[in-house]
Amino acid sequence: MKLGDLSVTYVEVLGRTLNALGGDSAALFADYGISAETLSSPDARISIPRYMRIGHDAIQRCHNPALGLEMGLHMQASHFGKAGLLALTSADVRQACQVLTQYEVLSSYNSRGASSFRVSHGEGQLNFYSISPYNEFNLFVVDMALSSWYQLLIRLTGRKDLVAAVDIEFPEPDYADLYRRYFPCKVRFGAPSNTLVLHSGALAVPVVQHCASVHEKLRREADQELARVQKGLSYRDQVAGTISPLLNGEAPRLETVARRLNTTPWSLRRRLQAEGVNFQQLLDQTRRELGEAYVRDTALTLGEIAYLLGFGSVGAFQRAFRRWTGEAPGQYRIRHRTDQGREGIPAHISTASSPSSS
Repeated sequence: MKLGDLSVTYVEVLGRTLNALGGDSAALFADYGISAETLSSPDARISIPRYMRIGHDAIQRCHNPALGLEMGLHMQASHFGKAGLLALTSADVRQACQVLTQYEVLSSYNSRGASSFRVSHGEGQLNFYSISPYNEFNLFVVDMALSSWYQLLIRLTGRKDLVAAVDIEFPEPDYADLYRRYFPCKVRFGAPSNTLVLHSGALAVPVVQHCASVHEKLRREADQELARVQKGLSYRDQVAGTISPLLNGEAPRLETVARRLNTTPWSLRRRLQAEGVNFQQLLDQTRRELGEAYVRDTALTLGEIAYLLGFGSVGAFQRAFRRWTGEAPGQYRIRHRTDQGREGIPAHISTASSPSSS
């Protein structure tokens, strides 16, 4: 199980933004083995850890920590894939927000969770899934997501008064003052979630380019693509995908996972047994695959990784990791970083277009 991946459209926008900020995207992409052919491929994906490293590198090259915020100015509806085109042809803001999150997985997949949209007391809340704990590699991803949504709502409606507040999970960064340039509304750091909070009444605002027939055609195509993704998942894949977001701080119980899958514990056990695995084995395998990916591909501390995998202590995680791989996590991390340095920087680009490949 990988941590997730993104369409290369996000890399394309990052490159455009870097150039606008005085950097050189051609040099950046050359260093990471990203070719023009890759950027033009409709099926090419890039792993989330690789994308975060490229973004961090881009920030160093242009000396602008607000790269993610600036990316929102360059992100068009088409860069969101079918979800963006569905939003562009939606009837109103409510429908646009619904399709943006419903079909997000077709262009952006995170094994730990997904974005969501809900309405509370008449206010729309567009939530970007947390990728915490936060560090210098992933702040720009939250900035990019919220800024892109904010700018997209302006492009869809021609209005700049739809968002009442922007909530951000992490504490104020050193560049906090720059947020005023991109969000002329309340910006609240240290919030419970990464959210665009829409004004009451904003959901009914019409989308300028609404077209019912085109929207319906696009929705049918998107539904077919989603069905192909889901068809490619075995039952153990579905259970593993449910376990992963529930790992924070503790390991989920079988009963909790069964509830999330709208089934009974007995039925879940039976179906897993038919595929030759039991729940505890699948839980251990999921933790192992995520643990190896976190140690190998991120800069998270061992304490942070232990929490994300549901271990009660760093020591418990270290013992499990040694059992899985035969070596300590620190040694594993050093060895893989050394191997990458010896072999050059791999592109980590695939042509897989569905979460089943992650």
